[in-house]
Amino acid sequence: MALIVGAGGASGLTVAGRTDAGVHATGQVCHVDIAADAWAGISDTLVRRLAGLLPPDVRVYRAYLVPTAFDARFSAVYRRYEYRVSDAPSGAPPTRHRDTLAWRRPLDIDALRRAATLLLGEHDFAAYCRRRDGATTIRTLTRLDWRRDPDGILVSTVEADAFCQAMVRSLVGALLAVGDGRRPEPWPATLLTRRDRVSEVNVAPAHGLTLVEVGYPADESGYASRAGITRRRRTPAA
Repeated sequence: MALIVGAGGASGLTVAGRTDAGVHATGQVCHVDIAADAWAGISDTLVRRLAGLLPPDVRVYRAYLVPTAFDARFSAVYRRYEYRVSDAPSGAPPTRHRDTLAWRRPLDIDALRRAATLLLGEHDFAAYCRRRDGATTIRTLTRLDWRRDPDGILVSTVEADAFCQAMVRSLVGALLAVGDGRRPEPWPATLLTRRDRVSEVNVAPAHGLTLVEVGYPADESGYASRAGITRRRRTPAA
């Protein structure tokens, strides 16, 4: 940004979600603090100018003014990811091999769906997270489902208020073990009683995962209150 607004004209870049190396994002959101006079001079041309500076695999699609209470990370209400898997004998389509996991065993989508339903709600997902000192592993999983698209690709949609490190990929890895018949359907949910990372869960490869959407309060007046809720440390329900 310094190349566009000058030294000291922008600061405090914050992203909505930090993804593991190799994970894609089509719906990432970030905010940056820009001096009012600097913004007035670049608001109409910022997207075009960023396109000329960023590498070809990074693009900014929109840039607009938000209230100072907005925080790309803490004001978010939900984050939605998709994980793509091909169980075709031929593997992932050549045009999608960078964002689709090739799975060598046939997958039972009905088993995947039934096992996924048992994981919904607020739980301690310690078994599925890489623990960080002082960080909670309690999360509210509001959506976890599977579909098979017309091209035969299976897509898992995962949505929660927030995720801890490697959580989505670990959930997918556990469910794939159910889908190909190596584990019973209740198994992923039984791990929710564990309070440490479970070595039996294989973390699905990063390249199949994409951050597709980050949601915020519909009313701008809710940005600050939502940030306060997000910052509050979660404890297990009684």
